[in-house]
Amino acid sequence: MSTQLDRLRALVKNLKSEVESDLQGIKKRTQVISITSGKGGVGKTNFTINFGLALVEMGKKVIILDADFGLANIDVVLGITPSYNLYHVLNEEKELAEIIIEGPEGIKIIPGGSGVFELAELKEWQLERFLLKLTSLEGEYDYLLIDTGAGLSRSVLNFSLAADEVLVITTPEPTALTDAYGLIKTLVMQKYQGKLKLIVNRALSPEEGRLTANKLKLVVDKFLKDCNLESMGWILDDKVVSQAVKKQEPFLLSFPYSKASTNIYSMAAEFTKQNFRLPQAVGLKNYFHKILTAFRS
Repeated sequence: MSTQLDRLRALVKNLKSEVESDLQGIKKRTQVISITSGKGGVGKTNFTINFGLALVEMGKKVIILDADFGLANIDVVLGITPSYNLYHVLNEEKELAEIIIEGPEGIKIIPGGSGVFELAELKEWQLERFLLKLTSLEGEYDYLLIDTGAGLSRSVLNFSLAADEVLVITTPEPTALTDAYGLIKTLVMQKYQGKLKLIVNRALSPEEGRLTANKLKLVVDKFLKDCNLESMGWILDDKVVSQAVKKQEPFLLSFPYSKASTNIYSMAAEFTKQNFRLPQAVGLKNYFHKILTAFRS
């Protein structure tokens, strides 16, 4: 396993160097962020979409890769029906650029393939070939957000180990925390070299979010000496999130003044080292917004 991972890391590093040398006039590089979780159902995909949109609103160019192979659902959450997806790229039927679609606010999406067994059973050489194609995006975007599957599958670990940063999503539930620790431990044992950050989703209060993050960090500090786990913050449990999911719209756009949206904006501002304040609605717009928020709460 370690030999394969070392080979993947070397491949990505070499390919990035080659692409950077070929792209004259482009000095910036695309930062690769893997967003993952030890347990399914903790809100990972929802976070990825809304965090990406917050980055776009802060002037960043963002592309999301739906890498939950076989169970991809970013297009479903957004209410988008792509004509082609990763299955067509991996089978050499389409080039990567041909399947990229545009989502709300100009965010770009590389759609996965939901219910496609072949994607869930990718071979190592297929993953390597896909990583080669991904390097063609170098410099075109500020951030590549990779929405991985949950758990410890080969593809989840490979995408995370090759990323610049890994954002681990959990909830305060004991099972989610246990699985998040298992994922972090596995990444550390595989010698992950980037930044590891924790996000607590569905916290009932800021205090619960803070205590949950501190609890996991204490365990990591005690048993994983080589790991420096950072807390990115928490997202408060908010009814508008499920309402937006049912509407197949990002809650950041449907409910920009909600608690969950405010938390996402704060994280994105800190992540990009920017000062960001949500524009205040005024006049009749503010009046009707307050009424709608009251009815939707």
